Amino acid sequence: MRRPPALSLIAATVALLAVGCTAAEGEPIPSASSQQRNEASPTASPKPARKPYTISFAGDVHFEGVLRTRLDSDPRTALGPIASVLRRSDLTALNLETAITTGGTPAPGKQFTFRAPPAAFTALKAAGVDVVTMANNHGMDYMEGGLRDTLAAIRKSRFPVVGIGKDAAEAYRPFRATVNGNRVAVIGATQVLDSQFIQSWTATDDKGGLASAKNEPRLVQAVRQARKTSDTVIVFLHWGTELVKCPTPAQRSLAATLVKAGADVVVGSHAHILLGAGYSGRAYVAYGLGNFAFYNWGPDTGTTGVLTLTINGRRVLKDQWTPARISGGVPIPATGAAKDRALSAFEGLRGCTGLSGDPA
Repeated sequence: MRRPPALSLIAATVALLAVGCTAAEGEPIPSASSQQRNEASPTASPKPARKPYTISFAGDVHFEGVLRTRLDSDPRTALGPIASVLRRSDLTALNLETAITTGGTPAPGKQFTFRAPPAAFTALKAAGVDVVTMANNHGMDYMEGGLRDTLAAIRKSRFPVVGIGKDAAEAYRPFRATVNGNRVAVIGATQVLDSQFIQSWTATDDKGGLASAKNEPRLVQAVRQARKTSDTVIVFLHWGTELVKCPTPAQRSLAATLVKAGADVVVGSHAHILLGAGYSGRAYVAYGLGNFAFYNWGPDTGTTGVLTLTINGRRVLKDQWTPARISGGVPIPATGAAKDRALSAFEGLRGCTGLSGDPA
């Protein structure tokens, strides 16, 4: 194609700067000048069209008790039959609620401390998990020594982890992936920290630790930064109160703040039971994904599942819940009448959340 004169190129560039704008969703609106530039330049290529993708979320995972036995026996099958569900999606994320270390010093005064060997990452990868958050109240259960081991294991395995790092920049940094043309960012943070560890476990500019939602301005900053260069921004939180079935005021407030800052999806866990999920305006919020691969599986604490969203850019097109029940530490997908009852029960959890079953 014939090149336009140099002055025409300059004029086109000026016009582009003058009229270029973005849509409410953060997507560029093609202008006449940008179309002219693409046609005029022999090296320009159109941006690939986005297509919907799927992303699955699951709750809390550790490798204590019977799960450690499974891990030691064969990491590739440690998460059991639920792996077939996790592998179906383009991306899968969950909460890894344990330090990755065989050493370290247990956190003083904690009743429960969790740790697992680096084989945990092998198990997660084999089960179809693409990224985990370690921002939770067990991520530094073995204190600074455990943190060093955890970060070393992450580097060696090259397994994607968010919510923890050598400093705040690393801890709040999102996982990024491009899926079907969608630039996806996943940020991890915890709203739950034992009071005596808030300072020592929180990552700062010059100290390693966890991404803390208690430092709300820092988390909001991370969301706003991700919004500038992402089509979908997801925040995976550790939040809520154990065994409380409805979201707390702190959860509802934080969800609203993050959505306002630019989050399209806000999901989380910690309460050991399921909480409701649905739409807050156009954003999707899941307040509690419960235990997932866990040594506690009572009538309520053993109720679990996989949340799968179909997304295109900032639009959540579909949400699907795959119910399961923990048995022997691992989730077993529900079938038949038990599945129907579980789906109905999960739908009913939305009643006290203030969320909608459909986007606004």
